Amino acid sequence: MLKKSFISTLLVFILCFTFIIQVSALEIKQVNFELTSKSAILMDVNTGTILYEKDAVKPLHIASVTKIMTILLAFEAIKSGKINLEENVTISETAASMGGSQVYLEVGEELSVNELLKCIIIASANDAAVALAEHVSGSVETFVVEMNKRAGELGMKNTNFTNVTGLDDTATNHYSSALDVALMSRELLKHDKITEYTTIWMDTIRNGEFGLTNTNKLIRYYKGITGLKTGSTDKAGFCLSASAKREGLHLVAVVLGAESPTIRTQEVTKLLDFGFANYSIVKLNSENFGKMTVYGGCEEYVSIKSVENEVLINKGYENKITKEIILSEHLNAPIQNNEVVGKIVYKIDGNILCEVEILSTNEVERITFFEYLVKVIKNFF
Repeated sequence: MLKKSFISTLLVFILCFTFIIQVSALEIKQVNFELTSKSAILMDVNTGTILYEKDAVKPLHIASVTKIMTILLAFEAIKSGKINLEENVTISETAASMGGSQVYLEVGEELSVNELLKCIIIASANDAAVALAEHVSGSVETFVVEMNKRAGELGMKNTNFTNVTGLDDTATNHYSSALDVALMSRELLKHDKITEYTTIWMDTIRNGEFGLTNTNKLIRYYKGITGLKTGSTDKAGFCLSASAKREGLHLVAVVLGAESPTIRTQEVTKLLDFGFANYSIVKLNSENFGKMTVYGGCEEYVSIKSVENEVLINKGYENKITKEIILSEHLNAPIQNNEVVGKIVYKIDGNILCEVEILSTNEVERITFFEYLVKVIKNFF
């Protein structure tokens, strides 16, 4: 029992030590500026690494930044085939009655899903958000249930949605946090088509009769901007989730509770500038490693290759990455396709950066006694 206890303790120690050196390979820089917004976060979209945070888990009103989840569920419904971009949506009385930011939809009017998405993403239209929610789920209430369910799946622990718009003049239990907004923003950015909407500065609907102008002013001038969503109410202040991509590094910066639209834009810009100045994303390409010997199989060898991966590093360390290839010493059949047969350990200055699996690329079945006998006889003659 003592021996087992010692081994267990040793394994825990090794795992903890491994985690420590993996973290130490990426140095999180300290910012040299202060933000006045109530809450903020800077996150790497590719890896989910947090590069800066200020009261990032504090529950706050988020205004129309709420619509990131509304849009996400719509895109997921499109991907699943439940709805499509070209189908028309008939506007209900409920949707047409929405106040705040709107495109003045009329009862019985028909717009396509594509047009409604433009209205929501570009102009933050509340009436369009309600119309699309009703179309996806049958009712706003059902859609809100799905919003909260999806939030739970994404690990958004400080979020509760009560509507699809973010209007909070009568809502008492509608809130999120900077971290949770970053999490749902990151998930939305996995849909490549989203940036076709979020990077539009100006557009029109109703055959060019009604103009749309993006509420995210960064679209006009910030290099590499990919979106994402603004929001403002008296309770929430001025909020923004902004994303940008340069040389493979994709960042999302969130500020909540800024005192003015100018301040929210300035502070998001500071965060993005800080991220691009200090970090890089490196793509670790898949590599073919030839073949490995398999014992007891119908075939003597199995082909192997590593998987692709992306890793976040401090800028300027790109040429310091080294790798160590570790393969299984003895492979016994059967071998499944995509079975782990080894790993590549990437390091910077001796510290582990990440580990990438090496996989088999074909199956090798176990040889039967009869097949083995036939093989021996053939080799003999």
